[in-house]
Amino acid sequence: MQKPTVRTGIIGARFAASFHIESVHRVYGVNTEVVGVHSKTPESLNAYADKHGIKAFDDLDALLDQIDVLHVCVPPALHEEMAIRALERGVYPIVEKPLTGRFGDGSEDYDGRNDSMEVARDGALDSIKRMLEAEAASEARILYAENWVYAPTIQKEREVLEKTKGQVLWMHGEEAHSGSHSPFYGYWKHGGGGAMIGKGCHPLTAALYLKKVEGRARFGKPIRPASVTARIHALTQLPNFVDDGHIRADYFDIEDFGMTHVTFEDGTIATVFASEIVLGGVHNWLEVCATNHRTICNLNPSNQMQTYNPVESQFDDIYVVEKIGTKQGWAMTAPDEDFSHGFPQEMEAFYRTVGHGDDVESDSQLASDTIATIYSGYVSAANGGAEEPVTLL
Repeated sequence: MQKPTVRTGIIGARFAASFHIESVHRVYGVNTEVVGVHSKTPESLNAYADKHGIKAFDDLDALLDQIDVLHVCVPPALHEEMAIRALERGVYPIVEKPLTGRFGDGSEDYDGRNDSMEVARDGALDSIKRMLEAEAASEARILYAENWVYAPTIQKEREVLEKTKGQVLWMHGEEAHSGSHSPFYGYWKHGGGGAMIGKGCHPLTAALYLKKVEGRARFGKPIRPASVTARIHALTQLPNFVDDGHIRADYFDIEDFGMTHVTFEDGTIATVFASEIVLGGVHNWLEVCATNHRTICNLNPSNQMQTYNPVESQFDDIYVVEKIGTKQGWAMTAPDEDFSHGFPQEMEAFYRTVGHGDDVESDSQLASDTIATIYSGYVSAANGGAEEPVTLL
C-alpha cells in the first residue's frame, strides 16, 4: 500500500525546532515533506532554513496554505495563537509543552510575583477553552508534544497496566537540571511560570497519562486529577545564595523549585518534583507503585552505556548527555537520547494520526488536565500549600 504524504511546516527556529525536524526525518509510517519554516527573527529563520535545506517563510499564512501539520516551537505565550490559526485552516498543530497558560497582563514590566494566582488560573483555563473550542470546530486535532508519554519506559508501563489491570496507588517523579536553554525562560510573561510548569509538566503529564491508561483498562474511561497541593521556591534568588557559576541564576520572576502532590478521582496519588538546581545532567524519572507491580522508568540518566574519559578535550566534539557539566571522568553516555526521551516515537504517532487517522495518546484532554492541575498548584502554593480542586474542562 502506498504511504500518504504529509506536508509539514515549523514555526520557531531555535532549540525545540531543531529536535522536531530531526524527529520528523525519522518518521516511517508516512512520507513527510518539510515545506518550510517561519520565525519572527530573520537571522534565526535564515540560518535554520539554510541548515536544513528548506524554504524560509516571512509570512505564516503563506506557510499554512501549503501544509497539513504545523510544529509550534515558539515560547508558550504564543502557543494558543499559533495553534488556533492552524486549526482554523484545518492544519494539525503539534504544540510543544506546556500547552498554554496565563502570561501576565500584557505590560512589558509584568512581574508574576505580584500577580494573583487565582487570576492566573482563570486566565489559563480561558486559554484552554479557546483552544478546545477551535479544535472542536476544526477538521484537525491538537497534537500535544509531551515526549514523556511516548518514552519507551512509559509506553512499556502502559502495556503492563493494560495487560495486568493493576491499580496504581502512588507515582513519584521528577524532572530536574541546572537551567533552561531558552533565553526567554525566566520571565513569567513568556513561560507562564517557572520550574513547576516548565519542568514539572513532563513527569506530571506522564503520571496523568498512566492513570488515564489504568482507567481505560479497568473501567473504560480515564481516571483524572481531582485536587492538588503544591509549594514553590526561588532558591537562586535568596539573598544568601552562593553563585559558583554552575547553575543558571538569572531568572526574573519565576520559581526554580516546585513540588506538586496530586490526588486523583479514585483517591490515589502522585508526587512530582521539578527544579533548576540539580547538577550533573538531566534527571528524568517516574516510579509507579501499583497493587500488583512496581516500575521505575528512567529516561535520563540511563546506564545502558557508561564511558570513562580521562581527558576533557578528547570528547570536545562528542555528545555525551544533555546538560552534563563535564565530560571528564565517568558519564552515563546516551547512545540515542532522543529515542530514550520518546521524541521520534511521538512524531511517528502524530504523523500516523494525520496520515492514517490513528488515535493519539497525547491529546488535548491530557494537555488540558496538565495545565489545569499546574495552575491549581500555583494557587495552592500561594496559599501555603492548601489543597485546591482541579477544574476539568
